Amino acid sequence: MGRYVIRRLLQVIPVFFGTTFIIFAGVFMLPGDPIRALFGDKSPGAAVINTIREKYHLNDPLLIQYYEYMKGVVVGDLGVNFRDRPVLDIILQAAPVSIKLGLTAFAFEIIVGILAGILAGLRRGGYFDNLVLIVTTLIISIPSFVLGFVSQLTLGLELGIFPVSSIREGWPYAYILPAMILAALGLASLTRLTRTSLVENLRADYVRTAIAKGLPRKRVIGRHAFRNSLIPVVTLLGIDIGSLISGAIITEGIFNLPGVGQALFRAIGAQENTVVVGISVALVLIFILANLIVDVLYGVLDPRIRYD
Repeated sequence: MGRYVIRRLLQVIPVFFGTTFIIFAGVFMLPGDPIRALFGDKSPGAAVINTIREKYHLNDPLLIQYYEYMKGVVVGDLGVNFRDRPVLDIILQAAPVSIKLGLTAFAFEIIVGILAGILAGLRRGGYFDNLVLIVTTLIISIPSFVLGFVSQLTLGLELGIFPVSSIREGWPYAYILPAMILAALGLASLTRLTRTSLVENLRADYVRTAIAKGLPRKRVIGRHAFRNSLIPVVTLLGIDIGSLISGAIITEGIFNLPGVGQALFRAIGAQENTVVVGISVALVLIFILANLIVDVLYGVLDPRIRYD
């Protein structure tokens, strides 16, 4: 198991540097001058602009800029914005909101999605199974921002069940509605995948053999069919962490939540390139870590994967 984890860790290194370089190059090759955007309608002299560009290494070639930036990232420095505020401080200030939103959405997705998928798979072809297929199809077909605005109108304004914006009511109550919207797409996909995977494993020969040998059906389903069904489910959950992160930008904007997603959106609008890159690098680290955990869970769920 140790060698398996070490191999995965070694594979993470080129992925991290490759991904961060693509992000860095894409952001800093965008049209427009972030220094001029910093001054708004004012027109500073060319000497002032050049001094600021030299300060933030904006006149250096792309590879030199990336090298200088990554030297700081290695020691935990994500740079500063054009007002000399550390990007890490911006992330840490907004992170609690995004963490609470993400954890609430992830818990909602796991509990409801897996449970609904199991019940639908055990009752394949029944009323609940058909209902799950219809509801998940509808959720997948509707964009998240439409679901967000509709839920605000119905559950927030008309029925008054949940707050429609801000976090004044505190956690977890104020996060329930945005978390439901954030988790909706992943929940629908997770439910369908759990249901399909469980149905396939229930048809497998080893399940029929175990039942024929006299093992209780509940034990066969719980310890054999369900465990083997979790491998694709864990894969989707690992990928879905990235979806929750990217979807939080839209959700936090709709519900006016001051999280990392909203900070990233504002930085893009203000052309704060260092903030955009810093937040993106932090999100890449989270995504890579989540996928590393998924890879380790593969080895726990199926020991054959460790020796592949």
